[in-house]
Amino acid sequence: MQEFIKIHPQDNVAVALCPLSAGSTLQADSQTVILAEDIPQGHKFTLIALSEGEEVIKYGSPIGFTKEPVGAGAWIHTHNLRTGLGDVLTYHYEPQISSLASSAPAFFQGYRRADGRVGVRNNIWIIPTVGCVNNIATAIERQAQEYLMEQIDEISAFPHPYGCSQMGDDQEHTRQILADLIQHPNAGGVLVLGLGCENSNIEELKKYIGDYDPQRVRFLVCQESEDEIADALDIIRDLAEYAGQFRREPIPCSELVIGMKCGGSDGLSGITANPVVGAFSDLLISKGGTTVLTEVPEMFGAETQLMNRCETEELFQETVDLINDFKEYFKSHNQTIYENPSPGNKKGGISTLEDKSLGCTQKSGSAPVRGVLSYGEPIRGKGLHLLSAPGNDLVASTALAASGAHIVLFTTGRGTPFACPVPTMKISTNSALYERKSNWIDFNCGTMVEGTPLNELAEQLFDKVIRSASGEKVKSEEAGFHDFAIFKQGVTL
Repeated sequence: MQEFIKIHPQDNVAVALCPLSAGSTLQADSQTVILAEDIPQGHKFTLIALSEGEEVIKYGSPIGFTKEPVGAGAWIHTHNLRTGLGDVLTYHYEPQISSLASSAPAFFQGYRRADGRVGVRNNIWIIPTVGCVNNIATAIERQAQEYLMEQIDEISAFPHPYGCSQMGDDQEHTRQILADLIQHPNAGGVLVLGLGCENSNIEELKKYIGDYDPQRVRFLVCQESEDEIADALDIIRDLAEYAGQFRREPIPCSELVIGMKCGGSDGLSGITANPVVGAFSDLLISKGGTTVLTEVPEMFGAETQLMNRCETEELFQETVDLINDFKEYFKSHNQTIYENPSPGNKKGGISTLEDKSLGCTQKSGSAPVRGVLSYGEPIRGKGLHLLSAPGNDLVASTALAASGAHIVLFTTGRGTPFACPVPTMKISTNSALYERKSNWIDFNCGTMVEGTPLNELAEQLFDKVIRSASGEKVKSEEAGFHDFAIFKQGVTL
């Protein structure tokens, strides 16, 4: 097994792929390095002596500056490394031409809806317009399980605390996300459950939903019903009969939309799982499919790599706005733009936001950027898209689903059990996590440091996604987990 990796020829640090002991003698290219201290797995050590204020290079890019002189073979982390990032920046478009070529078509077994769109699940969803009816929604979910049949994958409610007492864009975004979920093709039937007096009442929400199939989307106002649970169960029975008519059929992968997210990262995230997801993304796009990258704050420090892959200068400017608008959001709340990574990230070996971002953006592969989406905006094109959403796992994954992702690929070095409204596939960065939390993790990229080539893992992941799109449940679905979180951005009355 390889003990460490120097990711890029220009790097002046390497990453331990397993725990390394003080006094170990390592050969990095033509350099001999004697470790001055123990190095935990996923953490960095210096290949050369660095003076105070010198750039630390990883992935071929700066991840910060030394706080003090650091000798060769030393552990370098938050105690002696600081971020080099600053405030809102000015960017210049330096386009890079992608060499990604088309590849042979591939197919999955999906559901073709009446409007021509495609789903990978045939679920029935209960969507409250307002938090006041959350308990009713969950009660309906429990009692509606009797209507499950062979052709219905799941009956789920998505409670949330919003829909009233909101102002401005905050209210608009809630309505848009709810409308997106109502129209998502993974749902063969939807019950929209309202209270009646809320700001985002059903009649108001219909303006955001637009055209809909009245057999697929039904509405119930609880204040207008004598027994809202009994009435809701009657509607669920009708929706089950309607949705139960759909059958899986061959669908080209050009119609598949996959969201990409990471959380609870470690020092191996940018070496194993994220690059594998990036290679998967390239593979799907080569077949005409679509992938979506989000968590904008975790692009800070690596944003120019995405900007220069924009297919047009207009997309470049939209990406600049995507980045700077999120920085202004931080500033408007008097928060430090570069206050990241989290305690779990740091424990896993990530020292600065640049360190995390350069690893995070590996998920985007090498494809050109062909779309930039605002929060809640549906995907309309093909290829790689960037989506405005925060780094929070539940909020960002829900945003991916709302924009149209059929499945979310979630890479993690720490592990998490959560799920968003669509199948949420957990991908481990290391084998120890995969073995320890086999009830959470669907796919292991830790074997990459044990000798499995990246392209082979990407092909295996592609096959796994096709099986999931064709009906194979991910671990969180098997556990019955489903979560839903809206980005809170404004005043609550």
